Amino acid sequence: MTNKITSILLTFTEGSEHSLTEIARMAGLPISTAHRLATELTSWRLLERTTDGLYRAGLPLRTIGGRHPCPPSVAERAPYVLEDLAAATRSRARLGLMADLQVSYIEKQPGRKPATTFAAAATLPSHATALGQALLAYGPKSTVDLVIASGLRPYTSATVTAPDRLRRALGIIRLTGVAITRRELEPGTCGIAMPVFGPGGRMVAAIELSTHDLSTQLQPALTALRIATRSLSRELAAAVPGAAGAAPTDPSVGS
Repeated sequence: MTNKITSILLTFTEGSEHSLTEIARMAGLPISTAHRLATELTSWRLLERTTDGLYRAGLPLRTIGGRHPCPPSVAERAPYVLEDLAAATRSRARLGLMADLQVSYIEKQPGRKPATTFAAAATLPSHATALGQALLAYGPKSTVDLVIASGLRPYTSATVTAPDRLRRALGIIRLTGVAITRRELEPGTCGIAMPVFGPGGRMVAAIELSTHDLSTQLQPALTALRIATRSLSRELAAAVPGAAGAAPTDPSVGS
């Protein structure tokens, strides 16, 4: 087994990106074996998936090798942030990105189980989650228009389904820097989310904490989210030369 894993990792010595077929061919392994091991290595973050489905060396390998062929991405930083959040708050933590009008996300449940990875099936409705509303609020107006045009499906009796109400909610989020949903996707579950900004103050993701009791858990969640989102925003900005001092456009900064 060690030989097989080593043969896969050695295909990334030049910092390149490979498809699963290329990994199997270069490592001399059956595709089924390459797929199983590549999936395990990705769960351990030794490999990571790019947005076009290719594999590349993960941040731990690049750090060990002393080389960074590409800037750290949200996807590779996110699991560490979510692990800290889930441990500190004992709540489910999620990070999401907009993908085809829905939210592609990873999550970390409290406990020892590692954070999930981005997968095609792991999506959430953007209008019915704090995660999605935070992304919509700071995203292009055209995306909001398309989400509304596609239909605001009611998941619970509390789901916002009126276009005007959704637009007002997004306006409030832009003013406060915080998205809060109350049982809009799951009965009994509320969400609190804040945006993550990259170089130049551009919104690149959002982070959400779930709670069952906003009356007692809102303030601790807000404190934890502010620390997490600002920390990740600074990391992403510092990864680009000349952007280390970039100020995020988060209106909650300095509050």
